[in-house]
Amino acid sequence: MRVAVVMEREAHPNQWEDWRFRPVEVVADEAAFGAEPRVLRDDGRIRRTLFPGFTLELFRDEGEGYHLNLRTGTPVWFVMWRRDDADPSRAWPETVSVSYNEAGRWLDAQERVDNVPLQPELVAWLQAYTDEHYRPEPKKRRRPQSFLAPDQRQA
Repeated sequence: MRVAVVMEREAHPNQWEDWRFRPVEVVADEAAFGAEPRVLRDDGRIRRTLFPGFTLELFRDEGEGYHLNLRTGTPVWFVMWRRDDADPSRAWPETVSVSYNEAGRWLDAQERVDNVPLQPELVAWLQAYTDEHYRPEPKKRRRPQSFLAPDQRQA
């Protein structure tokens, strides 16, 4: 699936920041978007830029990550993005995912990751894929030894 990310840049959001960035939307990529980023709106304070050309590919070994995302109650896109160290007024999305585990790996690597709500039709699509390709392992809960009678405890 080809998607595009809309990033928002806010000028002087508070006294400590010159710029604040965040992804605000992930949409289906269309040929009319072209291949290069383009500014959708810029009023001097808020700028929204469309970044086309991302591919979302689902993998069977990421099934648990998709399952965890769906179980949150509000499934999301995870957008990993970067900021230009030489020009702090510039940032761009690097990649997108719908895997909770993949987003966790990015965060462990100290990457910037934000989320954007996943559209209902894509939630249904992701649920169908997950139902077909992933089976959660049943968790066998073991009672703590302190809850057992002394004669039932293991040594």
